[in-house]
Amino acid sequence: MSFTVGEHSARHLRRIVHTYLCAWDLEDLCDSAELALTELLANVVRHVPGRGCSVLFMWQPDSLRVEVTDKEPRLPTVKELQDPTELSEDGRGLLLIDAVTDRWGVTPRPGGGKTVWFECETKRQQSADD
Repeated sequence: MSFTVGEHSARHLRRIVHTYLCAWDLEDLCDSAELALTELLANVVRHVPGRGCSVLFMWQPDSLRVEVTDKEPRLPTVKELQDPTELSEDGRGLLLIDAVTDRWGVTPRPGGGKTVWFECETKRQQSADD
């Protein structure tokens, strides 16, 4: 899906990802995937001129992968918090994504832009590996 995101777009996309995950019998991933997607979209709203992006949801046998692609060439960085009680509202999104997903990363795109992605493993796969 490609579109321009606004302040309230995350709410609608959380519903979409929730619907897909329920249809794919992956309800255990809803909270993490919805939170991580919200953070990625907040970054688009805050840092991408024009707020244009595309979102891709991919179910794989052992995980869900979500990609958010935009045309902004600047890569996101994880803010080092000097004081964990700091009240700043920015700079924590990637830390949060790291905490609630199994993997995430950034892939620069040829010609400019980037794809920020995350993966959440299914509990079925995790329990099979234990």
